[in-house]
Amino acid sequence: MIYLDYNATTPLEQEVTEAIVTALTDAWGNPSSSHEAGIKAKEVIDNARQNVASMIGTIPSNIIFTSGGTEANNMILQSAIEYYKQHYNDSSTDIGDTINCLPHIISSCIEHPAINEYLKYLQHSKQAEVSYVPISSTTGRLEVTDVIKHIKSNTIMVTVMLANNETGIIQPVKEICHSVKSLVRHEGETQNILVHTDAAQAIGKISVDIRELNVDYLTVVGHKFYGPRNGAMYVKGLDSNDVPLYPMLYGGGQERSYRPGTENTGMIAGLGKACELVSLNREVYEKTMLECRNYLENKLEEYFPGRVHFNGKFEGTERLPNTCNVSILGEKYHGYKVLSRCKILQASVGAACHSQNKPSSILLAIGIDESIARNAIRISVGRSTTTADIDRIVEDIYQAIQSIDQE
Repeated sequence: MIYLDYNATTPLEQEVTEAIVTALTDAWGNPSSSHEAGIKAKEVIDNARQNVASMIGTIPSNIIFTSGGTEANNMILQSAIEYYKQHYNDSSTDIGDTINCLPHIISSCIEHPAINEYLKYLQHSKQAEVSYVPISSTTGRLEVTDVIKHIKSNTIMVTVMLANNETGIIQPVKEICHSVKSLVRHEGETQNILVHTDAAQAIGKISVDIRELNVDYLTVVGHKFYGPRNGAMYVKGLDSNDVPLYPMLYGGGQERSYRPGTENTGMIAGLGKACELVSLNREVYEKTMLECRNYLENKLEEYFPGRVHFNGKFEGTERLPNTCNVSILGEKYHGYKVLSRCKILQASVGAACHSQNKPSSILLAIGIDESIARNAIRISVGRSTTTADIDRIVEDIYQAIQSIDQE
């Protein structure tokens, strides 16, 4: 079998596994304890925090460890709501000529469910007003001007993923953040619009640098770049309270009380090692995956001339170097049906958490025709994928199409 679903999850790098085992074996103490065993565990966590920070170009005090991306995203959204309540939602504050109006959050319909499902909850529970910026059918991405058009007097946050998990399309987060932060806010408006990006799919594939993005929050997810299934969040100027962060849990005061609970030293060590590997090798990873992805797309065009549609490929729009979302054109070639007849290819029709039998809402949102979207297969190559692997899986897809034709 050839696994090409690396956007869903990745295996642990050998060095990551070794870091986890070493931490579990040698640094098993409680990091809150002051004796030698506790000090050793705390040193492991401090080192991991430094590695996460270095990978994205910030300082360790701006990093909080979490159980994963979902927790980080929920905590960040919740913090924006709580911040609004504490600073604007009282009888002495008049936002947009409406006392006690709801906080307004701007997002898009292509976000991960860890964002959009929580936004739906906030809407249904009447805790927030949410605007979903449409995606350009010309570029397949959010456009800065469209984001700015949705900003209102009560806007408190803009949350946009850095790269889409299905199409690989990279969103203009840097430009969005710059435009939002450049707005002149007047009396009766929120004065600080927070900007968050979920960088789960981007880290380890392209450069992710806080100094360039200038966002207030950023989400890190270990299992998307050969680390364990935990994560971290970046919060700008956390110790100086530049931007707000409020805990979801209360307990023993770990992670400066933002994320209490005895630290999972082994997994944190693994995440730190995965981040260190990205810092050392990211350019090599990117080059290798890009060459392999381009080879894949050329091979598909060779095997299916005039019959392939690359769903994330828009002129002038950047994509992740490892992601190919492709449809074989024809009424019978639904993505799940093609994959079910593949003998060695392990891939998916889209995000792991989406239905296999419906066209991807992401593809429909970027303007892909429903008949084409139904046929979509997401192939995401990894660090160790070879052109020989690509030759084999393209042959596999070819035999799957032949099998469908013979029905």
